[in-house]
Amino acid sequence: MKPIIENNQLQAYGWNQHWDDVLSRHFANASENLSPARVIAQFSHSYSLMTESGEHSAVVTGKFEFNAAKRGDYPAVGDWVLVAQLPNERRSVIHAVLPRRSAMVRKVAGQVLEDQIIGANLDYLFIVNALNLDFNLRKIERYLIAAWESGAKPIVLLTKADLVDDPANFASQVEQIAPGVPVHVVSAHRDQGKEALQAYMQPGNTIGVTGSSGVGKSTLLNWLAGEDLQHVQGIRESDARGRHTTTHRELFLLQGGALFMDTPGMRELQLWDADEGIQHAFSDIEALADHCRYRDCRHENAQGCAVLDAIEAGELDAKRLANYRKTSRELARLARKDQAGSAKSGQKSARAKPSKPRPRANQFADWDND
Repeated sequence: MKPIIENNQLQAYGWNQHWDDVLSRHFANASENLSPARVIAQFSHSYSLMTESGEHSAVVTGKFEFNAAKRGDYPAVGDWVLVAQLPNERRSVIHAVLPRRSAMVRKVAGQVLEDQIIGANLDYLFIVNALNLDFNLRKIERYLIAAWESGAKPIVLLTKADLVDDPANFASQVEQIAPGVPVHVVSAHRDQGKEALQAYMQPGNTIGVTGSSGVGKSTLLNWLAGEDLQHVQGIRESDARGRHTTTHRELFLLQGGALFMDTPGMRELQLWDADEGIQHAFSDIEALADHCRYRDCRHENAQGCAVLDAIEAGELDAKRLANYRKTSRELARLARKDQAGSAKSGQKSARAKPSKPRPRANQFADWDND
């Protein structure tokens, strides 16, 4: 396919030289009838796209659906896709997904071992925690694991700073459990802290936002946009829970040129394949562990454990270590289940008639003749 970097509509939504290179490298033989578009909203069975000619509604092709091995293979908000635009209509059909630069992923709710893409091709991920009953250091640690694993740069935003007398104290607590992560205190009600976010709000940058219901994600969007893009409503005062004002993921182009991805609040964040993320999120514990006397130290009661020594010296919070252990066990269990599931699948495949391998949805091209 020929380069299309000069298209202003797509450039506004983040198309740049990187994506031109990806297009040339992975889809050089794609049909001339196909063109790039970005997924800006996701619904149950359809999508909204920003194409070269404006906003279109879209669905995936039947072949795409057949080849999609799991939920994560389908397009997600923020993805760049190749589409065929229907003549004289504002509709398109999605044929392929370009390889993602980053993606925030979580495990779907329940016992099913399947991934769910929260947002794709993010430059920054705003982890939003409100300074009310929602404030929870262990919850922030969990979001940081997913953020580091995503490939986006995590930023912690403490919203509703007008509700507490000393917001700097809360920021200090977060900084202690978020090594290397910027922490900002903001209040849309008082118009406080916006200037500190301008460094991230550059044209073409895609910013994802995540957090529990009621932390003020949609209010944050409206405040940064300078206009009401999303409807907001109050929280239950008894537990600071939100009412799921945002019902779907959507990407908004702000006046300054930044792209802001609003997402529904999460009741629970179940991690998915986050070994690298936990190493980043708990880098202080990982660094201490390198100095333990025994290589296989469990940091429970061994003599010469540098991690326990740090707790004894008041340099590490025991609750942080407990959360590290708990999360490590959770990821280990998830990995064992995944391996067991893969083994069962392999046994069934061995008994079944051999068939042609099915490619991943974001790696195939369905414009070939067959």
